[in-house]
Amino acid sequence: MRWENLTADPAGDPARDAALFGADAVTTRTFDTPEFRGITFHEIRARSIVNRVPGASRMPFEWTVNPYRGCTHACVYCFARKTHSYLDLDTGLGFDSQIVVKVNAPDLLRRQLASRRWHGEHIAMGTNVDCYQRAEGRYRLMPGIIAALRDHANPFSILTKGTLILRDLDLLRQASEVTDVGISVSVGFTDTELWRTVEPGTPAPERRLDVVRTLTEHGIGCGVLMAPVIPFLGDHPAQLRATVRAIAAAGATSVTPLVLHLRPGAREWFMAWLERHHPYLVRRYERLYAEGAYAPKWYQRRITRQVHELAQEYGIGPTRAGMPRRIAAPEPAAPEAVASEPTQLTLL
Repeated sequence: MRWENLTADPAGDPARDAALFGADAVTTRTFDTPEFRGITFHEIRARSIVNRVPGASRMPFEWTVNPYRGCTHACVYCFARKTHSYLDLDTGLGFDSQIVVKVNAPDLLRRQLASRRWHGEHIAMGTNVDCYQRAEGRYRLMPGIIAALRDHANPFSILTKGTLILRDLDLLRQASEVTDVGISVSVGFTDTELWRTVEPGTPAPERRLDVVRTLTEHGIGCGVLMAPVIPFLGDHPAQLRATVRAIAAAGATSVTPLVLHLRPGAREWFMAWLERHHPYLVRRYERLYAEGAYAPKWYQRRITRQVHELAQEYGIGPTRAGMPRRIAAPEPAAPEAVASEPTQLTLL
């Protein structure tokens, strides 16, 4: 495996930039439990955890934190599959079962947030692979990550398909009291049969909407990324209506549709899946995505218009802006806690 070529700057020169971790820092583990059977974990000690998004990206944010690579959600369309090829790992089954775990992510993030070079920019999580995938139940990296962001009043957002986020509800509430916290849950459709085949490792759409409902009930606004809308399988007007209606019933603050896109790595895996499950659609997909990874603009606009009209019909409002950063001052020490002997001061 090519562990040495992960650089701190994704857009940089791999020959010039220092590797994020070396082969001597990798520990490989397997766990003989039903939920992890067939999955291999590569535990590494990363050298950098806050990553700059390449300038050419369409993402509306500049910085990300990704404690994992690879994802047991096994979504056949996942655009992040290509990133596994950087490690000489397979972008198909390997992406689903060979999971890289940055075990020092919480401590490393805390140090980077404390650096004078960091200016408190927004950090997005769950934008590459899900930070609340199954592995998080064992490695528990997110509590330390959220606590570090909370303690530095650093704004952040999380996108997830995982119900495990509710484990960290108290931490999210604490963070939302001092900084801007944005939570979104990904629910592209509510069709059970489609879910079972295209997102086999994820919680059911209904369970994800329960997450939206629970967060809302606890005062944490939660939007829904309606993604992906899958052409010819999840885009019928009745399907769109059923999905938006369920999203509204869960109390989502917003709904944002995103049509399926098929980047290299994901495209090959998805098309092989389509050939097995819906061979009659292969030619239609080849025509729809003939120009590249994205569906034609006319199709994207049509889906966006339909979803927005349904959102208005069901009363889904815009997301409310969060509160500004405000770091709480430390509480004064109680009189009995004051040391009785002189204390040596330090600049460090």
